[in-house]
Amino acid sequence: MSAPPKKEYARVKEEIPIDPETGKPYSKSQWKRIKKQKAKEAKMAEKAKAQAAKGGNKKKDKAEDEDNLDPNQYFEIRSKKMKKMSEEGFNPYPHKFDAKMSIPHFVKKYADSKKGERLSEVTSLAGRITRKASQGKLNFIVIRADGAKVQIFANPKGATDQKAFEKTLSVIRRGDVIGVVGNPGRTKTGELSIFATELQLLAPCLHMIPGERLGLRDKEVRFRKRYLDLICNPQVVKTFHVRSQIINYIRRYLDSRGFLEVETPMMNMIPGGATARPFETLHNELKMKMYMRVAPELYLKTLIIGGMDRVYEIGRQFRNEGIDLTHNPEFTTCEFYWAYADYEDLMNVTEEMISGMVKNICGSYKVLVPPEEVDGKPDPNAKPIEIDFTPPWKRIPMIEGLKEYANLDIPMPLESEEARKYLDAELVKREIKCSAPRSTARMIDKFVGEYIESKCINPAFITDHPVIMSPLAKYHRSKEGMTERFELFVLKRELCNAYTELNNPVVQRARFEDQARAKSDGDLEAMFIDTDFCTAMEHGLPPTAGWGMGIDRMTMLLAGKHNIKEVLLFPAMKPEELGSGEKAPESGAKAE
Repeated sequence: MSAPPKKEYARVKEEIPIDPETGKPYSKSQWKRIKKQKAKEAKMAEKAKAQAAKGGNKKKDKAEDEDNLDPNQYFEIRSKKMKKMSEEGFNPYPHKFDAKMSIPHFVKKYADSKKGERLSEVTSLAGRITRKASQGKLNFIVIRADGAKVQIFANPKGATDQKAFEKTLSVIRRGDVIGVVGNPGRTKTGELSIFATELQLLAPCLHMIPGERLGLRDKEVRFRKRYLDLICNPQVVKTFHVRSQIINYIRRYLDSRGFLEVETPMMNMIPGGATARPFETLHNELKMKMYMRVAPELYLKTLIIGGMDRVYEIGRQFRNEGIDLTHNPEFTTCEFYWAYADYEDLMNVTEEMISGMVKNICGSYKVLVPPEEVDGKPDPNAKPIEIDFTPPWKRIPMIEGLKEYANLDIPMPLESEEARKYLDAELVKREIKCSAPRSTARMIDKFVGEYIESKCINPAFITDHPVIMSPLAKYHRSKEGMTERFELFVLKRELCNAYTELNNPVVQRARFEDQARAKSDGDLEAMFIDTDFCTAMEHGLPPTAGWGMGIDRMTMLLAGKHNIKEVLLFPAMKPEELGSGEKAPESGAKAE
């Protein structure tokens, strides 16, 4: 007897509604968040209904009731309230408020005040409300600004104008920016406070924001709405303090050694200085295509030709490549060029500058980096990684390193078809993916990433790159087919790229032509030929060393972050309806 046929169930496709603001359907991720929020609101409404059924006639705080509203309802109510206040002559957006001191200064100055003490001096503060609670006629408001917070003890009885004070108290909500005038002191419980005599609303927050305890955890929202991230997660600003310290330290270090800071064009007719795919734009007046710079290298070297022997630039670069945990299309680098020096000098300077920077910012040569998250959550079993920046650092020659760590014996010369076929066969045998075109340079780079970079936890220099990987670097004095180049890797990430600069114009032109052939073969990252730079070189580029470092990745390291978006205030984000970006291809520029 045969088994009864299985029932077939048709898969019902959910219809996604239209976003009234854009007139287009919500993206899947947006609709998912909206449904989640609606479910939460329904649960809260059910809870409120249950409490009402119990006969709970206790008078509730109006702000507490508003917290249970739908976000759109909250926005509508607050907007109408502000409009009504304006019509009544109460300006919720004043031109100025005279804050006599910052909150950090207040906290520091009155840290030694005694419990229950209220000083006679009068001061004023301003900040954003993170918490508001009441106990009878007493109100306790916490405001935050500049990375510090303080409590406002608000009692209408002590106000200069009690009616206006009570009016302001009834209006202000969490998220509002307010000003307060009052006396410093401590409450009977020992909380440092300002005892308010005047309150003023300076800028209302019309939107409902997450509470201080919950914070804002959704990374998509955090990165897209950085202002909200900074409001809800004040600790985030520490990362950007570290970033600022890194830039300031580099600037001081180079200035003290006679380097001159300069600025070079960000839009170029030819995108040179790096093997990377550029962004294109159109100059309307000149009616010509232009490119956002991928690196400032060629301009800086022309300044060396002109007699500016030590120059540097800290600025933005743009590469039209993928987005991933360590790549952003727009990023910040420092590049410097030093006449009459070579890559050995640069390695010594790199050790001195970066180890000094780490000690200056972190207080020690040793840095603890939190473990990477798994599925967006900390791994409870993982331990922090200790990185030791104490110089000197390990040096690994590239081809010798591949022989030692990957057991690769690449046929020479590397430009030969034999070498290319050998590497291609090894990739297939070891099941290592490498995107087309599978040139010798790209395949060597893939093996280096797999077998050498992966071992660089503490700082290590990978040195002596092949000529075919370094079109702007000078040939090695004692290793045929190699260049005097190094890359600094820390925690498996490239931080610096530097080399003794190629200064023979004939060889440079030939290298550019090799790059042009690679581009015609489909390598979109290969360099363009810059004839103006070749002409400049014909006037004589002195022996020069050039160096570049990625500011973003250095910040990731010292701030303990594993996602580049965490160290960029406004990272590049794909439209919400698209998925995550593909892994960015590697590039051969000075630094990213």
